[in-house]
Amino acid sequence: MKWSLFFTSAIGKKIVMGLTGLFLITFLVIHVGLNACIFYDLPIFDPNDNGAMFNKASHFMGSTMVMRLLEIVLFAGFILHIIQGWSLELQNRQKRKQGYQVNLGNRGSKWYSRSMGILGTLIFLFLVLHISDFWIPSRITHNLPQAQYHGVEMHDMFIKMYNSFQNPVVVVLYLLGVLALAYHLFHGFHSAFRTMGVHNRKYLAMLKSLGYGFTIVVCVLFALMPIAMFLNWVSPL
Repeated sequence: MKWSLFFTSAIGKKIVMGLTGLFLITFLVIHVGLNACIFYDLPIFDPNDNGAMFNKASHFMGSTMVMRLLEIVLFAGFILHIIQGWSLELQNRQKRKQGYQVNLGNRGSKWYSRSMGILGTLIFLFLVLHISDFWIPSRITHNLPQAQYHGVEMHDMFIKMYNSFQNPVVVVLYLLGVLALAYHLFHGFHSAFRTMGVHNRKYLAMLKSLGYGFTIVVCVLFALMPIAMFLNWVSPL
């Protein structure tokens, strides 16, 4: 296959979607692991932590050159995944213009597998909110409260997150974003492997179960973060 067709043909676009999707799944593991550091402030761990572990981890991610370079790769992966996803959605809509004689509904496929374009768009809008709320202040404007640990000054991302999640509207928007991500992953996780050539029913069933488990764990953790801070289970006080 020519490289030009790799990004323009339907098969090429699906391969790009699969590869970038698997890459973004690894990012979710890192991101949820980093953000889960806020829970170290819970009484069962260290109630006097006050976000120190999370701030140190965030500082490491933002001040290490390798991590900053990986951010560029991450943004490129997001952009490519989104562009190819929208392009495939347009192609599929054009093919479906004539419609089906029988509407199978969920008997043919789950509603979320037929709504990946809509779910992806909702996630994109959520990303815009997330980037403007956290990434831009920490990487560009640096308009954040400061903390100091062992003589090293850094952004107090814990306070920033806590303040953001005291707004119930922001909490609801984040929960809706997590819900969209969950349904996107329910289909996208095993679909990415199928695109990369896994067609054995036994392995696909195993990957589907693994995908459901991964999605539930990751999305529950993401959802608990705004909830925990809004309800002051985790707080700087």
